[in-house]
Amino acid sequence: MRKAGRIGRLVGGLVAGVDAWALPQRCPGCAGPGDPDRVLCPACWDAIPRLALPLCARCLSHEREPVGCGRHAGYAIHPAWVYDAGASHVVRALKYDARPHVARALGAELARAVSGVRADLVLEVPLHPARRRSRGYNQAAELADALSETIGVPRLPGILGRVRATREQAGLSGGARRANVRGAFHALRPGWLKGRNVLVVDDVVTTGATLEACLDAVASAGARAVAVTLAWAQ
Repeated sequence: MRKAGRIGRLVGGLVAGVDAWALPQRCPGCAGPGDPDRVLCPACWDAIPRLALPLCARCLSHEREPVGCGRHAGYAIHPAWVYDAGASHVVRALKYDARPHVARALGAELARAVSGVRADLVLEVPLHPARRRSRGYNQAAELADALSETIGVPRLPGILGRVRATREQAGLSGGARRANVRGAFHALRPGWLKGRNVLVVDDVVTTGATLEACLDAVASAGARAVAVTLAWAQ
């Protein structure tokens, strides 16, 4: 059944690709002419609110004000967008509609969010292997590739590992989310990270629990880490 599901998603992605090539695309935001590479039309894309201030993953995870924190060095998150209706269409296409190619158009948005941040390496927030097999790809890895190519900084795939399966974070309380991901991530090649400036990429930050755990894992390897996400779901 799992194999059949994966085949179905792959076929669905191929069909969507053929449709994008052969049929006029409609923007899900306004129903006008759409861009298959960006999901939205230019006007709806440009209307997504941009962010220019970092959040604190630790404050966000503990349900405190995450903007303007000066206490928790090493827990900065730089979201490119506020998660509004337009952003939700893009994220859904990337994450659930078998359209990983959408990530390529997002490299510039992620790069803008971390403009001025020094980086030696780009990592992605990993999926557990079982979920990776089910989905067919890791959307965070697709975004990390796009950012890496845009800013000219190498991505090291598989360096940050999810060493145990976790429940879906959606629907869990803040404390349950922290418990769910506690100890779930480890730097699998810590020597490759020591002394480096690292960007950790994910698609959406909500409570910050996952990124807090990932930043802890990278810091434990002796790296200086900053997170970057496509959107902040407030």
